[in-house]
Amino acid sequence: MRRCLLLLGAGLLLTTTADPAEEATGARIRVEPSRFDFGRVLPRRTLRKEFRLRNLGDQALVIGRISWSCGCTGAIIEETTVEPGGSTPLRIWLETRDRSGPIEERVVVRSNDPRTPLLQLLLQATVVEETPP
Repeated sequence: MRRCLLLLGAGLLLTTTADPAEEATGARIRVEPSRFDFGRVLPRRTLRKEFRLRNLGDQALVIGRISWSCGCTGAIIEETTVEPGGSTPLRIWLETRDRSGPIEERVVVRSNDPRTPLLQLLLQATVVEETPP
């Protein structure tokens, strides 16, 4: 357990004790951005986006099951084990089919990161009608 001392104005001293869980080491999954908006798109299209999953921890990140909110969405990951400091691409697709208006789908990545065992990615788009030339 680590103790921190902060000297505040007017000579006040504040002591805080860090939570041991906050200091824990291990795998740390990160992705930026965690959401992506395709903007205005046409029906019957397949939209694609590549995210990069990073391991900011000091132990190997093990990617488990990846799931999605709808049959119109899918994902493929290149590597299921990411060493500390490493990364792997996560390719996601979203089919607009015959939908119209705003759509929002989620992809969930399970991992051995104790702080973020379920990482959620959000895909958004607005399907608009085709306009004749």
